[in-house]
Amino acid sequence: MRVVVINTGTEILLGDVRDAHLSFIAREILPLGLRVSEQRTVPDGEAIRNALVDLLPGADIVFVTGGLGPTTDDVTREMVAEVCGVELVHSEEIMRTITERLKKRGIKFTDRISRQAMVPKGARVLPNKNGTAPGFYLPKQHLFVLPGPPRELQPMFRESAMSILHEIVPPPQFEKRMYRIAMMGESLVEKAIGEQIKEVELGYCARPGEVDVRIIGEPKAIARADEIIRREIGLSIFSTEDETLAEVLLKLLKKRGETLAVAESCTGGLLANRLTNVAGSSEVFLAGYVTYANEAKIDMLNVDARLIEQHGAVSPEVARAMAEGARTRARSTYALATTGIAGPGGGSADKPVGTIHVALASPNETQAKKFFFPSDRETFKDLAAQAAFDLLRRQLQ
Repeated sequence: MRVVVINTGTEILLGDVRDAHLSFIAREILPLGLRVSEQRTVPDGEAIRNALVDLLPGADIVFVTGGLGPTTDDVTREMVAEVCGVELVHSEEIMRTITERLKKRGIKFTDRISRQAMVPKGARVLPNKNGTAPGFYLPKQHLFVLPGPPRELQPMFRESAMSILHEIVPPPQFEKRMYRIAMMGESLVEKAIGEQIKEVELGYCARPGEVDVRIIGEPKAIARADEIIRREIGLSIFSTEDETLAEVLLKLLKKRGETLAVAESCTGGLLANRLTNVAGSSEVFLAGYVTYANEAKIDMLNVDARLIEQHGAVSPEVARAMAEGARTRARSTYALATTGIAGPGGGSADKPVGTIHVALASPNETQAKKFFFPSDRETFKDLAAQAAFDLLRRQLQ
């Protein structure tokens, strides 16, 4: 089946907003045996009509995103109705839902907002639990129209659009599996498995401190490929689901009834941020200390000033002292610490920019590991966070 995605919004083409929809939709529909054949991004206005006229006749399923809001540039519903040859009708049910939502949030109702209660005649409404603009589905054209904000589109897609897709799409003839791999470069992953896997489609996607391996094929071939991947790089695989390393780490700690604290210098709170982005992290994560200055390391974590004077703040000795100090202060089972040189300045011959020491304090021992991530500051911090989380994950597993 030919699947097309049309993203609407001048702000996307101006670079003001990133397109977050293609990758999400593509991932969600692949288990159904569907792949996106074409994507087109168009500005608000007549370009939406032109894209629909051009792409609808040759597509089996179409997803249109954006342009369902109350402002004058939100014209997607009008364009869809016109191209599909149906009229827009007012839905009292949608109007009640919108009014109740605005009342709860203390937002004043305006006449423009009522536009969002208009839907093409014969369309199936897709409820929006996170905004005022509902989506809708036109069964004759297999056309899904979805809101632009990802926080609205994604729940709507999973809760409403996917159930419709299960009704209209025949069962897939292949399987897909994904392996999320920590702290192993893409080229090393490819070297380990690339030559051995022959019968399936094999793909890689690299991010700082992480590589995703994707295999697609017939069930028996998938099973053979799975055996190879687990044999060659099993210890580096942290998940086969769509979850972050932080999520995996928190699950492991929760299952064991153990807790975690972090002490951060060069990462500036990134470890704590990633951990607290996970729902339910409060059951495991106790405290985070951002001790950027040496004085903060001494005052907050009880790091011995002589260690800093003798070895420097960026050293395994100080990293271990930070981790032990955080663990003692938070009374946690484990504590992670990071101290390094993010750059672009501040490096030396002995400690060049990109040097980082990560420490893990646990009930029986404290260990420190040195890494070298010569990159921009943001990537350096991403890699440091992954390295810290993976250090603890490997010990737990």
